[in-house]
Amino acid sequence: MRPTQTPRTYRVKSFGCQMNVYDGDRMAELLAEQGIAPAAEGEDADLVVLNTCHIREKAAEKVYSDIGRLKREDGTSPLIAVAGCVAQAEGEEIMARAPSVKMVVGPQAYHRLPEMIRDAAAGKRVTDTDMPAETKFDALPRRRRSGPTAFLTVQEGCDKFCTYCVVPYTRGAEVSRPHGDLIDEAKRLVDAGAREITLLGQNVNAWTGENTKGQAIGLDGLIRELAAIPDLARIRYTTSHPNDMTQGLIAAHGEVEKLMPFLHLPVQAGNDRVLKAMNRSHTVESYLRILEQVRAARPDIALSGDFIVGFPGETDAEFEDTLKLVDAAGYAQCFSFKYSPRPGTPAATMEDQIPLAVMDERLQRLQAALNRHQLAFNEASLGKTCTVLVERKGKHAGQWLGKSPWLQSVHFEADAAVGDLLEVEITSAGPNSLGAVARMAAAA
Repeated sequence: MRPTQTPRTYRVKSFGCQMNVYDGDRMAELLAEQGIAPAAEGEDADLVVLNTCHIREKAAEKVYSDIGRLKREDGTSPLIAVAGCVAQAEGEEIMARAPSVKMVVGPQAYHRLPEMIRDAAAGKRVTDTDMPAETKFDALPRRRRSGPTAFLTVQEGCDKFCTYCVVPYTRGAEVSRPHGDLIDEAKRLVDAGAREITLLGQNVNAWTGENTKGQAIGLDGLIRELAAIPDLARIRYTTSHPNDMTQGLIAAHGEVEKLMPFLHLPVQAGNDRVLKAMNRSHTVESYLRILEQVRAARPDIALSGDFIVGFPGETDAEFEDTLKLVDAAGYAQCFSFKYSPRPGTPAATMEDQIPLAVMDERLQRLQAALNRHQLAFNEASLGKTCTVLVERKGKHAGQWLGKSPWLQSVHFEADAAVGDLLEVEITSAGPNSLGAVARMAAAA
C-alpha cells in the first residue's frame, strides 16, 4: 500500500448521543494538538473521522453508506477513520468491507489517534478496539475553548444489561472518572467561556468518587461542589437510570440553585411485565414514586424520558399501559423509538417479535400523546419571566436563540451576545419553542 501524506485538515462527524458529541469534540481537540486544522466550510478534509452510534438498527449499514459518500469525483478518498460504537462492535469487519477506511478505533481508545494517523500515513491499516485499564482522559489535551454550553463526561459504561441494549458491549463496564479530574476540567471549561455544563454518562447518576477530604460522594455531592465554581451559572446531567436516583440527588434539585429544573429519566415502557423482560429493574410504581419525590423537591421541574414501543411480546393492552404512564407523568418532552433488534442482545432472539406496521402505529399514537403534553407544558409558560442563556444568533436580524431553565428553546430580539444570561417574558408558545421579550440582563 502506498504511503499517504500526513493530513493537514480534518473533519469529525459525530452521530448519536451527547456522549458521542463530547467524544467528537475531544477528538477534534486531540487533532488540533497535532497541528491538524479543521477543514474550512465547503472544503474537503484530508482526514475524516466518522464517530458512530450503534444504538439503532442498520447502524453499521449507515456507516458504509457514509464512507461511500466520501469518495471524491476523481475516485480518491480522504484518510478515513471510523470511531465510536460501530467501530467497537464491527472492528476488523469494517476494514474487510471498506478498503478506503484506514483506521478503526473504539470509544475507549481514541486517545491513540495520533499514532494511528502516523501509521496510516505510512501506508498501514490499523484497528484499536481495546478497552485499556488506563483511562483515555489522562492522555487527552486540556480543554481550552468552549461555547456557552459544554458537555463533561463524568461516567462511562453500563452494568445494567437491559436486554435490548448494546452499550455494555461497546462502552464496557461502569467507570466513574476521578473527582479531582472533573473539578479541574469543569474549571477549565468555565475559564474557556462555558456558563452551563451538562454532566454526561451512560448512567450518569451512578457516578461515585471521593472528594478532597477522602469522603465518598455521589453525583449530588459532585454537583454541589461544581456549584461552588463562581462563573458557572447552570448545571445539568443526563442520562439517568431510575435505580440510581438517590435521595441525595433528589434533594439536590430543591437545594442547589444552579442545578436546572430538568430531569431526563428514561422509563422505556409503562407495563411491569415488559419492564421485567427488558431487565429494567424498576416498576411503573417505583418510577412514578421517584417522579413524585422529585416534584416535591422541585415543584416546577420539567420531566423527560425515553420510550421503546414494540418490544418483543408487547401486547396491545401493555402498550395502552405506556400511554397511561405518559398521562400520569406529564412529561415536558420525551424521546420515543421503535424497538430495534441489536445483534448479540438477548431481546434480538426473543419470540413474538412485533411486526413493523404495528410498531409504526404504536409509535404514532405515543408521539401524539407526548407532543400533546409537550405543548401543554410550553403553553403553561406563557406570561412567565425566566432567565435564558443566549447560545446563538437566530435567522432574523436582531434575533437570538437560547435555552430556558427547563431546556426549552426560546427566541427573542435583544441587544445581546452569546453567553449572556437575559431575563425574558414568555409571550408565545409552540410545540417546539417559545417566543419571548427581553427584559434585562440576569444576575450572573
